[in-house]
Amino acid sequence: MERRKFLKNAGLAGIIAAGTAPAIVGAQQAIRWRLASSFPKSLETLFGGAETFAKNVTEATGGKFTVSVHAAGELVPAFGVVDALQQDTIECAHTAPYYFFGKDETFALDCAIPFGMNARQMAGWMHEGNGMKLLREFYAQFNIVNFMMGNSGAQMGGWYRKEIKSVADLNGLKIRIGGFAGRVISKLGAVPQNIPAGEIYQALEKGTVDAAEWIGPYDDLRLGLHKVAKNYYYPAWWEGSTQFSLLVNAKAFNGLSKEYQSIVRQAASDAHIEVLARYDARNPTSLKQLIAEGAKLQRLPKDVMDAAFKASREVYAELNSKNPAWKKVYADYSRFLADAYQWQGIAEGSFDQYMAAQKL
Repeated sequence: MERRKFLKNAGLAGIIAAGTAPAIVGAQQAIRWRLASSFPKSLETLFGGAETFAKNVTEATGGKFTVSVHAAGELVPAFGVVDALQQDTIECAHTAPYYFFGKDETFALDCAIPFGMNARQMAGWMHEGNGMKLLREFYAQFNIVNFMMGNSGAQMGGWYRKEIKSVADLNGLKIRIGGFAGRVISKLGAVPQNIPAGEIYQALEKGTVDAAEWIGPYDDLRLGLHKVAKNYYYPAWWEGSTQFSLLVNAKAFNGLSKEYQSIVRQAASDAHIEVLARYDARNPTSLKQLIAEGAKLQRLPKDVMDAAFKASREVYAELNSKNPAWKKVYADYSRFLADAYQWQGIAEGSFDQYMAAQKL
């Protein structure tokens, strides 16, 4: 949605609801929210998504509702935003929910799980399936209201100091890997490390980790990961897409007028589209630059993919037996995923495969 159309529609929502916009604006006192991002300012793809959200809210309300955006560590640590929301320290946060799988593995289903949904499937499940309904029920226990706010699309498999020739090479490998995927890769002998984006380069450079993944070419280039490890693998079987979320303190959200609640929804939706579009537009040229600067692009061996898939099924079976919240949401997620791939494999998958083989 174009920014002007967004602002026009957001304003119309208030006019339609109340008859005249001034009456609504006057009834709603000036509001100031603090948004804590889990990402550094250097990643304008992700941090920029929060800035877009804040700008949309301010412009749509004529400055009556403003959101200050704070990078990871400014208000709270990158992995401390959920606690801050529950403690009423902040009003909202922009994050990757799977960072909080230690609280409950169900958080990962609002973000990414190994061999899970791609970006379009995730949007379909959230909007037209039961995804949003089920996750809203889950988040209620944390006094949080969730909104989709960005997606990376399919990610890369990361940077490795040494080549990965078989699944045996993962044994003992210390790898920075996001959130929930560590549960699976540890079954293959690797040692997962959950490190914020701003600290990945130093960890890889100092040898704290042997490998590290972040998102994909554009962000990886900005982080300079190719300067400390040359082997660049694909695909990230743990992130067929990664959905980022705007998490809002329920008390703060419920305290808004219906008009302002609608503006928050529309502002997050606009930012969601922008983040995915940025990655789709910027990754191709960034990949070319990485290769030109010495990156060695390689596909993960099939035995690694097969072993990881098998391990993921084991992890999900374990969670189904011990986590009722996970079991409830995952049952619906997995059904939607199975149907979606049957369809996409026929039409879009075959089309993409053919086009990728052509000289364009």
